[in-house]
Amino acid sequence: MKTPNAGRALLALSLGGFGIGTTEFATMGILPRIASGLGTTIPRSGHVIAAYALGVVVGAPLVAIVTARMSRRALLRVLMVAFTLGNTASALAPTIETLIAARFIADLPHGAYFGVGSVVGAELLGPGRKGRAVALIMAGLTVANIVGVPAATFLGQQVGWRSTFLLVGAIGLVTLVAHWLWVPHVATLGGSSIRQELSALKEPQVWWTSLVGAVGFGGLFAVYSYIAPTLTLVSGLPESALPWVLALFGVGMTVGAMLGGRLTDHSVSLATWVGFGATTLVMGLFALTARSPWAAVPLVFLIGIAAQFLAPAVQVRLMEASPGAPSLAASMSHSALNIANAAGAWLGGLVIAAGYGYLAPAWAAVALTLLGAALFAVANRASGCPAQAQAKHASSPA
Repeated sequence: MKTPNAGRALLALSLGGFGIGTTEFATMGILPRIASGLGTTIPRSGHVIAAYALGVVVGAPLVAIVTARMSRRALLRVLMVAFTLGNTASALAPTIETLIAARFIADLPHGAYFGVGSVVGAELLGPGRKGRAVALIMAGLTVANIVGVPAATFLGQQVGWRSTFLLVGAIGLVTLVAHWLWVPHVATLGGSSIRQELSALKEPQVWWTSLVGAVGFGGLFAVYSYIAPTLTLVSGLPESALPWVLALFGVGMTVGAMLGGRLTDHSVSLATWVGFGATTLVMGLFALTARSPWAAVPLVFLIGIAAQFLAPAVQVRLMEASPGAPSLAASMSHSALNIANAAGAWLGGLVIAAGYGYLAPAWAAVALTLLGAALFAVANRASGCPAQAQAKHASSPA
């Protein structure tokens, strides 16, 4: 049964996702400003982004385990306090070393926030709506690419890079107030034991699904990491058009998350296969036709839609793979996504450096997506539940 005022609670949860998405992607846009402001090189300042990814990979499972006995509502508040303080510390960092440390700390809550938030949201919406709950919370991250990232980047360019992190800290503070006012206590989601949370790691499907996410999402990041030079140097778009095209990508992500969430509630397996199939198709089309801006721009939008079909499906599959420890299992989804971020960007850079050009990452994306689909097929066989016959979970308890 849906909890009264669940809509406001989900809005508060998605607002946290908006802040997290803003700080994650806006950092890339102000990297030159950080380098000049702290007297270092752009490659050196790039360690700030690497520290972010490492913080998520380490923080997602670690926080879920260490805070196992806390109530889920209290944990969400603690995570948002840490996020706010970490971003404020980033704005005040006097050196590149302290900024790297601050970014690592600021992003420790990332994976755990989405993991715990997904569990709380699923409970608030009631049975059969896990996919929609995950999609609504993840929508905050996708909307950040439409509004938050362009605004924070513009502010950083006009006022200084420190203002970007101060803005994100303010978003964290507003989110904390919204959590306090709107997110109710959920009696069935009290703290568990550390042993109970660790039980998720004994489930083979938790590891299989994490591997599927880490590989399958790598294709998205192989292309997105180099989308700016691809669109300007290959497609021929002016640099002034990039913010609008990237905002269009964010719109595609939002649409994909909503559609993927509904399809996931119908069938996790079907949503996953649709995501892999659609991503393979649009990445292949992008590799073949992106020399034309008339093809590249709509395909960027379609890439956003296709990739986001996978996000709620992977998240819900992890939650269902370990019902006794859903917080840790769901948090591991974001560890997997950030491994995909690093691996996809590395592979995309590798094929570009090898002289294959800026469209080569799209072919690398096709390969990664197909490999992810193959791993998903193996995972289904290992579970004894073929993908085509996986039971619907629409009537299962959240």
